Amino acid sequence: MADIKVPELAESITEGTIAQWLKKPGDHVEKGDYIVELETDKVNVEIISEQSGVLKEIKYEEGDTVRVGETIAIVEEGAGGAQPTQETKAEEAPKAEAKNEVETTQSQQTTSESDTNSNKQRPIASPAARKLAREKGIDLSQVPTNDPLGRVRAQDVTSYNPNTKQPEPAPNPQSKPASTEDVTKPVERVRMSRRRQTIANRLVEVQQTAAMLTTFNEVDMTNILYLRKRRKDKFFEENDVKLGFMSFFTKAVVAALKKNPLLNAEIQGDEIVIKKFYDIGIAVSAPEGLVVPVVRDADRKNFAEIEGDILDLAQKARSNKLSISDLQGGTFTITNGGIFGSLLSTPILNGPQVGILGMHKIQLRPVAIDETTMENRPMMYIALSYDHRIVDGKEAVTFLARVKDLLEDPESLLFEA
Repeated sequence: MADIKVPELAESITEGTIAQWLKKPGDHVEKGDYIVELETDKVNVEIISEQSGVLKEIKYEEGDTVRVGETIAIVEEGAGGAQPTQETKAEEAPKAEAKNEVETTQSQQTTSESDTNSNKQRPIASPAARKLAREKGIDLSQVPTNDPLGRVRAQDVTSYNPNTKQPEPAPNPQSKPASTEDVTKPVERVRMSRRRQTIANRLVEVQQTAAMLTTFNEVDMTNILYLRKRRKDKFFEENDVKLGFMSFFTKAVVAALKKNPLLNAEIQGDEIVIKKFYDIGIAVSAPEGLVVPVVRDADRKNFAEIEGDILDLAQKARSNKLSISDLQGGTFTITNGGIFGSLLSTPILNGPQVGILGMHKIQLRPVAIDETTMENRPMMYIALSYDHRIVDGKEAVTFLARVKDLLEDPESLLFEA
């Protein structure tokens, strides 16, 4: 027998959710075959079998939460590895018939039980709670919980007394439902994925723990647009990647961080950790939610290398192929709501980072060139959200002004160390 266990994922990830079983009990598996897809807070991970054989048992169903190190399936080594001969088939036929009869009986019992419980929604519960409930013979759907996401935990099962009747509100046909939904209207309920739950929790946590403030400026994008138009074809020929806006912004951010190092830091207890490296997170909208893969050592890379990294990470994000290492360790984040048409926003910090720069839509606006001249210029609002606990307004405004100056004179980025 060989156990399929949840592997070590990352320091901050201790559990995941069974997203999809790629093999069924009875399936033959080879060493290295993918068995199950596990959804974590950040990425989906496919777990492989370390042995060849037959998948004998799966211990958790899709949607169940499992912890690192837990056994989630068992592979019987060597079973099913060789093709059975005609004689073997003949010998095993009576056994197979008997097995089928048992399985049919079990299936009928399961179907009966399923029909009985068809109107009951399967409760969300931790693995420990499910195990404890099975041992005590408790119906998890009857166990109340104070968890904000409605998940039943082990302590809820422990404190549950089935002999204590839960109070039920007296029926009142004239009262309206507590929900704001109109029960006569069609609705669709979709369970939040683990990633969406994590995104929601982390964003709320940042707003509750950080002294977040946002400051704004605007950038005249004329020179960048002109430079891209003049150099884009040759750039693509030489580097096989398009010259986008993100490389300009990444370069400008790194240069501004070097002048304002507190924005490239984080708070750990009563200490400020100022980072001397520049791993820039680039927010990407993926099918299952926002992710922030990281461009490593952005200060050491040229425009083509940055554009290539961003393209590769974006493609991996949209095809759900990001690894844990792609998402860890960013020191500052850039997010571009402009690609969706956003004109102005206040981005939320990507904790534990203390700074995030928001890009927005480029829009023609009248700009005063001097006291007598107005011109329509391609303008972009930029927003810097920062943690006021360690970053004062002076540093934040200085940072944003530096980014603006560099972007409006993009050739100056070539001279930044």
